[in-house]
Amino acid sequence: MINPMSNNRGVALVLVILMIGVIVAVTIQLNRSARSGIYEGANMRDAIRLTYVAKSGFYGGQALLNEDTNSYDSLNEEWAEADFLSAASGSFFDKGHFRLNIEDESGKIPLNKLISGNNYNSDVENLLLRFLALPEFDLTDQEVEDIVDSIKDWIDEDDEVTGFGAEAIYYESLDEPYECKNAPLDCVEELLMVKGVSEKLLYGTDEQPGIGQYCSVYGEGKININTASKLVLRALSDEVTEEMADGMDAYRRDEDNDLSRSTWYKDVSGMDAVTIDGGIITTTSNFFTITSTGYLGEMRKSLSGVVKRDRDSHSSKLLSWKVE
Repeated sequence: MINPMSNNRGVALVLVILMIGVIVAVTIQLNRSARSGIYEGANMRDAIRLTYVAKSGFYGGQALLNEDTNSYDSLNEEWAEADFLSAASGSFFDKGHFRLNIEDESGKIPLNKLISGNNYNSDVENLLLRFLALPEFDLTDQEVEDIVDSIKDWIDEDDEVTGFGAEAIYYESLDEPYECKNAPLDCVEELLMVKGVSEKLLYGTDEQPGIGQYCSVYGEGKININTASKLVLRALSDEVTEEMADGMDAYRRDEDNDLSRSTWYKDVSGMDAVTIDGGIITTTSNFFTITSTGYLGEMRKSLSGVVKRDRDSHSSKLLSWKVE
């Protein structure tokens, strides 16, 4: 005969085991949730800290520009050699450091100055034609002219097609139509919407440079020959060869040379007979891109902004801002 008490004890044992299992599961989940909350809080704390580390680098770069007292701008100045500030940044914070880079936008081709009213600004037009015709970009003469015309049509206010450029009728006939902007470029990446400009041309490849890094939507129409890349230097005149551009780059990096005159290039070996139109070159700059990347352990955050500097008031105005 089966003892009823034995059955009750068995049921009680099963219930106890089930309750213990539930309690263990709940405890593990609560522990996991608590740890997740702690980690999320720590990550949020570190993200906030990282943002301020990066901002500190940005404002440090802005201070370098504001305190620049030279009558000209060159690659030998503190703002252009900001590695010293990046190297010291680790001592500014309990945790983290930043890496700072400042780039002169006036050393690039000012695309929005391609027109004056609805007509070509001939100085910038010829500069852009020579630049795109450089062998590095592998464009035919016709492709070069068509792209320049298309950029003009994109930013001028009228609807008249320039040469083999493109206005509304072209863009509205595409498989995915859109309007012709007929206004200044907001960013260099906007060139991808312009007829003839491909991603390969804009961004380049491992074998070929892209035009994007040499162009700007900022600037006042002149190129600072103290800071321009060697490709842009070669576009300043049909007479400037690759070897001459190398010589100009070496000359301007020598701190003993006077770079306050825009005609210093004539002191470079072999360039005494070369003439660069004085209307397209300068030795001063007003627009700069400051990029500061904050690091904290394996985390990183980059802040980038374009500022316009007022040399007289030792101040600068933020024109655009990007967080990566």
